[in-house]
Amino acid sequence: MAGIFKAYDIRGRYPDELDEATAERIGNAFIRLLAAERVVVGRDMRLSSASLSRAFTRGAVAAGAEVADAGEVSTPLLNYAVAAGGFDGGAMVTASHLPGDMNGLKLDRENAIPLSGDRDLPLLEARVGEEPVARAGGSCRRIDMLGDYIGKVAGFVRNPRPLTIVVDAGNGMAGPEVPRLFERVPAWRLLPMYLDPDGRFPHHHANPLDPDTTRELQDRVVAEGANFGVAFDGDADRCGFIDERGERVREDLVTGLVAAYLLEENPGATILYDLRSSRAVVEAIEQAGGRGVRSRVGHAFIKARMREEDALFAGELSGHYYYRDMGFTDNGILTMIQVLNLIAARGRPLSELIRPLDHYPTTGEINLTVSDPDLVLTALAARYRDAEIDRLDGLTVGYPDWWFNIRRSHTEPVVRLNLEADTRGLLDEKKREVLGVIRDADPGVKVV
Repeated sequence: MAGIFKAYDIRGRYPDELDEATAERIGNAFIRLLAAERVVVGRDMRLSSASLSRAFTRGAVAAGAEVADAGEVSTPLLNYAVAAGGFDGGAMVTASHLPGDMNGLKLDRENAIPLSGDRDLPLLEARVGEEPVARAGGSCRRIDMLGDYIGKVAGFVRNPRPLTIVVDAGNGMAGPEVPRLFERVPAWRLLPMYLDPDGRFPHHHANPLDPDTTRELQDRVVAEGANFGVAFDGDADRCGFIDERGERVREDLVTGLVAAYLLEENPGATILYDLRSSRAVVEAIEQAGGRGVRSRVGHAFIKARMREEDALFAGELSGHYYYRDMGFTDNGILTMIQVLNLIAARGRPLSELIRPLDHYPTTGEINLTVSDPDLVLTALAARYRDAEIDRLDGLTVGYPDWWFNIRRSHTEPVVRLNLEADTRGLLDEKKREVLGVIRDADPGVKVV
């Protein structure tokens, strides 16, 4: 069980790190931690998800809880079920975008508020180490929330126009939901790719951030003359976009694009963006009359900050997009709807809508293995001590014409570097310089 409790969820290799016995103990401890009476449990299509879900449910029922089994669902649907059903908490068995031999749990309390890594998950881990309880009164029943959920997200459709969209569900949990949505909007034409849920991932792993996974989608968008393409991860809480030319669209720029659109009907609203995002994002928010607020990386932290700020919308470089009107939760399908709304309203292709935001050269996220992350961050802070520096999440170093952030990953044994500059020449120069400082501090560093 060591090491599976992460910063904002539980993840491990099945069955070596996370097995049914552990899942059962987690289910029992989860009920005790929340003093929950009614919870809802869902799962993705991974080959181990059904048995892990059953085990978690056994532990929860043994602790005296009434469990509603939602079956195979997306994480956004599970979040919706927690809030709409008035449950005391919810559990989603999924490893999101990770390979098929991994699995995990995303855990919510009431109103789909995630258990935090700062407090809740360490408390849960401690409870898992205690003796499970056995209480009378526990039960399990099946529920089906798909129709209600699709009705909810379809309610965000505005003035649908005839548009053609290629959707690659990656054999994940967006697959059952997308056709149900398109049935409600006859103006939209769906060109499907890999909608059948399959935990073997027979075509490619479901991670839209990996360029290797979207090449077929990019070709299909061009070949079909589609308005754009969208790829989902395994549990459908994140997505990535392909414009009509077959080019990948940077996830942080989607934040700026959607934020500006939503601000038209919500002037002055607060928008959160993760601190790795381009400066173009906060510029777009402010130009649209919004208030931009930088946030730590990670869904639990962003959702908590959104509630504090009553933020309308938030976006991450990882392709997670969050909505106040969906209970401050992230939702890939709703983000697809908002891009469809935007293209219909503007009457212009996605590439043209993104172009005004895409003017700062960036390295993208560079993953590095280092032996001592603290030593590396200390060396960088000393080298750039004349900069504007903050430690909201890792180390952010800012100058008027360039900046970078370097932080530990919450899910992998790496540090992640993002660097942006006003010009390509300056970007290349500063990338070499920063990597040189890192290598001097840690000669064994490797780019992965």
